[in-house]
Amino acid sequence: MIASVNKQLEAELEERLRPGGVPVDQFRILEVLHAKEPCAMGEIAAQSFIEPATLTKIIDKMVNEGLVFRAPDPNDRRRVLIVTAPGGKTLFKRLKGISSAQEQRLISLLESDRATALRDLLRELIHQA
Repeated sequence: MIASVNKQLEAELEERLRPGGVPVDQFRILEVLHAKEPCAMGEIAAQSFIEPATLTKIIDKMVNEGLVFRAPDPNDRRRVLIVTAPGGKTLFKRLKGISSAQEQRLISLLESDRATALRDLLRELIHQA
């Protein structure tokens, strides 16, 4: 049931992002970086639910598009951190409203208490998985 709802919501978000030419995965990466930056590739993969090999290809494309850049980790020179470039910050600000509108629409379908309970249950599931 959760997978079905997720698939439906991802398809809806993808449709809303399409006019801007932004794939859902790129938006998810920008969303992760907006919450915590800089961020290691492994953290981005885990939080965005993108396979590491696929993530590398997406990050390469985003670097070429000027949305993000790679930076060395000052504490571990073997690690690479991902940072949002100014173009990525601008794009995320423009697109965040699309994601927020989708979330607000879902909340409006449920009573406020039920929406809060659902959010809490989903967070609990994520932390137990």
